[in-house]
Amino acid sequence: MKEKLQRKSIRLKEYDYSRSGEYFVTICTKNHECVFGSIINGQMDLNEKGRIVNRCWKGIPEHFSNVELDEYVIMPNHIHGIVIINEIDMNCRGEVTSPLRKPTLGKIAAYFKYQSTKLINELHGAPSAKVWQRNYYDRIIRNEKELQNIRDYIANNILAWAIETEHPENIPL
Repeated sequence: MKEKLQRKSIRLKEYDYSRSGEYFVTICTKNHECVFGSIINGQMDLNEKGRIVNRCWKGIPEHFSNVELDEYVIMPNHIHGIVIINEIDMNCRGEVTSPLRKPTLGKIAAYFKYQSTKLINELHGAPSAKVWQRNYYDRIIRNEKELQNIRDYIANNILAWAIETEHPENIPL
C-alpha cells in the first residue's frame, strides 16, 4: 500500500492563528489564471467573478463578528488583504464564548474561498470547478511600520502589475 505524503505546512509552527492581531493574506487562483478582470490604464476592472470575490471579501466581518478588514486589492489572479482578528468579548450576551469556536485565520480564509467559489460556480453552472489554489500565504503583522509598509504594497500592487507582466514569464502566449 502506498504511503500518503504529508504536506508541509506553510503556517508558523506553534502560533495560535485565532490570536488577536493583524494578518497580511494573499490568496491565488488555481494555476494563477487571470479570472477576476483586467488592469486597464492602471485600474483594476473587475469582471463578474471579480465582483463576486469583492462582495465575499467585504462580507467576512458579517460572518465573523470579531473580524475587521483593512486594505485589500483584487488582482486578475489573486487577492491581497489585511485581516484583523479582535478579541472576543466573553461578557457580551449572545457572543461566541467557547475558545474552540474562535475563528482562526485558516477558517476565515476557507470561508471566503468556499463562498466565492460557490457563487462563481453557480454563475457558470459548474458546481465543482476550482477557483482558488490550495492554501494561502500569510504574514503576521508585528508592528505599525510593517502595517504601513503592507498597506503601501497593497495600494501600489496594481501599478506593480504592469512591471510584472512585462517579465517574459508573465507574457501570455
